[in-house]
Amino acid sequence: MSKDTEVDMKDVELNELDPEKQPMTGDGQAAGGEKNGSVKLKVPEDEVTFTGLSKEELMKVAGTPGWVRTRWVLLVLFWLGWLGMLAGAIVIIVQAPRCKPIPEMNWWNEGPLYQIDDVEAFSDGLAGVEAKLDEINKLKVKGLVLGPLHNGQVDQPEALNLQEIHPSLGKEEALVAVLEKAHKKGISVVLDLTPNYWGASSWFGTGDLDNVMEKVMAGAEYWLNLGVDGIKVSDLTVATSSVDWSKLQSAVQINSTDNPKKRLLMGVVEGVSADAVSRLVNTTGVDLVLSDLLSAKKGGVERIMAMDTLNSQQRSLGWGLGAAQRDQLSKQATTPGLIRLYQLLLFTMPGTPVFTYGDEIGLQAAGDESPKMVWDIETEPVEGAAVNETAEAERTERVAIKKWFKTLSELRGKERSLLHGDYYSLFSSPSSLSFLRLWDQSERYITAVNWGSASQLLALKLAPTEGVELPETATVKLSTDADLEVDSTIRLDEITLKPGQAIILQFPYIG
Repeated sequence: MSKDTEVDMKDVELNELDPEKQPMTGDGQAAGGEKNGSVKLKVPEDEVTFTGLSKEELMKVAGTPGWVRTRWVLLVLFWLGWLGMLAGAIVIIVQAPRCKPIPEMNWWNEGPLYQIDDVEAFSDGLAGVEAKLDEINKLKVKGLVLGPLHNGQVDQPEALNLQEIHPSLGKEEALVAVLEKAHKKGISVVLDLTPNYWGASSWFGTGDLDNVMEKVMAGAEYWLNLGVDGIKVSDLTVATSSVDWSKLQSAVQINSTDNPKKRLLMGVVEGVSADAVSRLVNTTGVDLVLSDLLSAKKGGVERIMAMDTLNSQQRSLGWGLGAAQRDQLSKQATTPGLIRLYQLLLFTMPGTPVFTYGDEIGLQAAGDESPKMVWDIETEPVEGAAVNETAEAERTERVAIKKWFKTLSELRGKERSLLHGDYYSLFSSPSSLSFLRLWDQSERYITAVNWGSASQLLALKLAPTEGVELPETATVKLSTDADLEVDSTIRLDEITLKPGQAIILQFPYIG
């Protein structure tokens, strides 16, 4: 066999498909005479690849009049668009209502104060106070007012020792532990240095005032250096008549380089008018005045007039029902419903609410003795155990009152209108009152309370005030009346409160 024949045979073998690679559709050829499954590729003879324009070609094209005009048009459009957006932003800023600057707020303006005048009755002395700080912190209080704690004898000014804690209450180390733990939780501590707190006159006799004031000043400096955040004294009108009052004021309020937080000088007054309280705020230099106006003035008309007089000084004003006398709220609010009502009122009035321990659960005081604080009220009876129905009902009621207290405290702490907002009176009667709180563009709130024994129709009326109007309707934010459901809408000209009921209404700012 020749070489040519061998080459031809190899070509035949290569052109024949392997049987395993034969298409499964049959042995016939596809249309066009091609075998089924074969692909014909046409390879161009001269394939041209586009590599883009060279730098010289680009520069040549970019310099043509058409492209120059196009670039200028795009540049002008870009800047016109940018200037248009800038002008629009300026118009929006100019036309938008200006935000009202926040007033200067101190820590005692940011939440309630919680008085523990009898630390033994509260929780077995200062060590017990430290142990209960976690529970106190849940109430969102901003300050504790402790004591008086100092040692002395009734009506004996010579035995007064304001730099020593009474042995039955704990040692100095226990107070330091309270201060350290409270500060970690953001709670300030004020010490009551009322000299003769157990006697008939808080400052002993008239002739003793100046000598006693020197002791108070020395005691204040001692405890402030130890870390106390403020000093409280009772009978402010008597204390400020001392020639050394300004020295005590300077000792408390002097700025400290070690601790930039402002320290509180707090005074208590009883039996004076709202005008007299206003004068004390203006003339004594005291930071916070706690009065008994709410306790002394029983009528809604008198109470609303006191608020009308004092609301502009709200950052220097403390309100309480019984707090000025170091009494529980329950001494005057004798039912659970009234306790809720006055909690609501105190948390929404223009000023700092001041409570005595136990007010958060409606603790009942009996006689002149300090009531023993009740703990573990959230602990429910063991299933199957015998239950005293009266005691269980009381426990359940205390849990509900505490929950109400915490809700009010949280609301006041986060709403600017309630925290430091403007005040406008709306209505008052012998047994009810209503007022409006608002701040700039924040949500507005209306408080309405009726502590009387009959239903009361409240005709809310706002004196003509520029930029402030009442809407036709408002939303119920909080209510002690089950018939006035939360989030329901009611007309402001048809508000009827049942006996012992209270509500907070909310409506938005409308520019």
